[in-house]
Amino acid sequence: MAPELTNPRAERVGSVRALSGRSPSSASVRRRTGTYLVEGPQAVREAVRFAPERIRDLYLSESAAARYGEIVQDAEAQGLLVRTTSEEVAKAMSPDAQGVLAVLESVPLRLPEVLAASSPRLVAVLSRVRDPGNAGTVIRAADAAGAELVVVTAESVDVLSPKVVRSGAGSHFHVPVVAGVELSEAAPLLRAAGLTILAADGHGRSDLDELADLAGQGGEIDLASPTAWVFGNEAWGLPDEDLALTDAAVRVPIRGRAESLNLATAAAVCLFASARAQR
Repeated sequence: MAPELTNPRAERVGSVRALSGRSPSSASVRRRTGTYLVEGPQAVREAVRFAPERIRDLYLSESAAARYGEIVQDAEAQGLLVRTTSEEVAKAMSPDAQGVLAVLESVPLRLPEVLAASSPRLVAVLSRVRDPGNAGTVIRAADAAGAELVVVTAESVDVLSPKVVRSGAGSHFHVPVVAGVELSEAAPLLRAAGLTILAADGHGRSDLDELADLAGQGGEIDLASPTAWVFGNEAWGLPDEDLALTDAAVRVPIRGRAESLNLATAAAVCLFASARAQR
């Protein structure tokens, strides 16, 4: 199959490249156009399978089209047009995409509607999380643990930035992600939906292992009950005003000599502890 796009200086190539940047100007382009870029075979494969209605454009380099034939087949089954590119064009669009890219429409979600539609039992909340790799990995961990919703506060990283989407490895298309909401707004809505709000905090009064041992026994903090976990900034955690919005602060016990856990690792531990207790 001869590549359809061969000119790396074409206007279409430039518009895709503008979405792939990490600068504030790229974020501005995403907001203005209502689109964002999905890079790499794993994330694009999941977008094709679970969110085909959002895909505006799908691009594969010649070699990627041959290597990832299942993406082409799934796309054609969904009625999507696959545009092939030269290797030079694919790299000009994004050097991080392994020759597989998709431009998607962003569909903002509102928390009240999502809560009403899904009645979630497990929710991950990212408050003031600025590191894109951590944010994407927490979304992926929430998806893996079976969480039905992820909430990302207004002070956090752009969840549609390329690195967040790439770190999510397709989980953006499996679980609803509500972004741009203040924690002070989200907390009462989550509580009204029947969720206990727990803060993951290294200095929390409650021990996660002890709560896991008592799960299902109707204690004051019961991991078997519907729960929203709040995870804070990588460097300084949750400030007092955020902790005040939660029902309890819970620490992950450190058995060895490590000073602390990476945010995404701690989030995975907490989410899976709740998932096991609820099942």
